[in-house]
Amino acid sequence: MSFYIGREASKFCKRFCAEITTEVNLLAENWKYILGGLICQYIHGLAARGVHYIHRPGPTLQDVGFFLLPELGQDRAYISETLFTFIFLSFVLWTFHPFILKSKKIYTVLIWCRVFAFLVGCQFLRIITFYSTQLPGPNYHCREGSKLATLPRPDSVLEVLLINFPRGVLYGCGDLIFSSHMIFSLVFVRTYQKYGTRRFIKQCAWLAVVIQSLLIVASRKHYTVDIVVAWYTVNLVVFFIDKKLPELPDRSNGAAALFLPVTKDNKTKEENHKLLNGNSGDSADWRPRTQINGKIMEEGIVVHVEAVINGV
Repeated sequence: MSFYIGREASKFCKRFCAEITTEVNLLAENWKYILGGLICQYIHGLAARGVHYIHRPGPTLQDVGFFLLPELGQDRAYISETLFTFIFLSFVLWTFHPFILKSKKIYTVLIWCRVFAFLVGCQFLRIITFYSTQLPGPNYHCREGSKLATLPRPDSVLEVLLINFPRGVLYGCGDLIFSSHMIFSLVFVRTYQKYGTRRFIKQCAWLAVVIQSLLIVASRKHYTVDIVVAWYTVNLVVFFIDKKLPELPDRSNGAAALFLPVTKDNKTKEENHKLLNGNSGDSADWRPRTQINGKIMEEGIVVHVEAVINGV
């Protein structure tokens, strides 16, 4: 029993080390995209912090979701954040599953490059939208009479740049259309829908996003329009950006997938495959050939070698 455990532990360590080596190499090639994505996350937080300074509380706007969904109340508003945290952490853990599990369909670095591209595209549109028009926040701390509804003028630039994370994120006002929580959730679920392997988990993930949409409105964190706009905007942005990005390498092809350029052009993929197997890239060399008893058969044409040599 101890021998079996030791052998499995040794296999796990080798697999883990090999995965780290692979991901480090990928990170060395793609670190600019990861760093750029992280910087854009900071810029998005900075923009959300900035709009809080110009937010002016007012009467809550008429909203169909507020009529249809009962208000959770300030004491139960955490339910929405709890579900979002579960979705967020579940996706992050899934992206790192190749380090532990044997079944590997994705590369962690490459999947996060793709996710950051989706997030940045959606967040750029979101910043433009909530700076164009500031709606009176429906959240409890954004209503008239709340001290947090409007931030006092900052004493220094550093106060703005620090964002006051996470309190500044949780108690922000003014950054309404459209929901940032829905951006992250929809990007994560769409990514797992494409690269995940468990059908049941995919169905549960979509159900969780639908429930979260309802909870956000019920907890009065956003208006219904914020949720509706997020649903079609994020899906469209992901759809169009995904078409422009190169497809992720298929891990079933082994290490060769890391070094061959990957494209959606099937002909280019076939050319790479031929070159890898030692064949030239010329299409004339792709024709099937067979040599039988001194005869070369090429596309159904039989040429007698003896006849060619004798000049016949």
